Amino acid sequence: MKKLLLGAMTLLLSASLVACGTDSAKKENATGDAGNGVVTLKVGATPVPHEEILKHVAPQLEKEGVHLEIVSFNDYIQPNVQLGDKQLDANFFQHIPYLEDFSKERNLDLTHIAGVHIEPMGAYSKKYKKASDLPDGATIAVPNDVTQVGRSLALLEKNGLIKLKAGVGISGTLKDIVENNKKFKFNELEAAMLPRVLPEVDLAVINTNFALQVDLVPTKDALFIEDKDSPYVNVLAVRTEDKDNAALQKLAKALNSEDVKKFINDKYKGAIVPAF
Repeated sequence: MKKLLLGAMTLLLSASLVACGTDSAKKENATGDAGNGVVTLKVGATPVPHEEILKHVAPQLEKEGVHLEIVSFNDYIQPNVQLGDKQLDANFFQHIPYLEDFSKERNLDLTHIAGVHIEPMGAYSKKYKKASDLPDGATIAVPNDVTQVGRSLALLEKNGLIKLKAGVGISGTLKDIVENNKKFKFNELEAAMLPRVLPEVDLAVINTNFALQVDLVPTKDALFIEDKDSPYVNVLAVRTEDKDNAALQKLAKALNSEDVKKFINDKYKGAIVPAF
């Protein structure tokens, strides 16, 4: 009988300890992210200006229960690949034509939920002060991805350096150049490499985010630059299945706030233009 009673007491004590442990775990969890309702979003971005803008909105989002974990990239491929593979919850580095072209090429189901800013593409030179100074046979470096090369060639055409086949617009390639009176030579390189090779070429067409990383001020240092009505709006990209996610929608709203508009205007002084 005593043995039965001792066994019953042992079982009761064990159950009590388990219950206490469970309660303790619940209390401990309540102090963590899950207990406080904080959601972490892992967002890929290029350093300038995208990461800077995300860091600017991060404190406000924390107050709204969204913690941003920003992953920095220096290329235009991995942010979309990792978003498609669910290693990221969103990315912020690209314009709509690039997103659509990349998604189609890689069979990724990606979309965008906020248009944030425009980064006018500019042409830079360490050797010449104006486009008309470029000599015959000068070397011009342009981005090598499909959407960016067409955009850069359209900019060169608009400023009288070349002429493209009629109707190609921003979809042109080097094969679509029909007039090149000065016999310019073209080097297609990764966009991130263009600032580094600038001293070695006569002219380079560079995306604003990469220009800013090497302290080039587009409105001051570019020989010529895209108009502010450029169609290349940089967007917050997500997987299509997540487009209505509450935390991502909070991030989209923050990126389209008057506070961000003021931040962009004050910090970048026209080199980057709000698109909302």
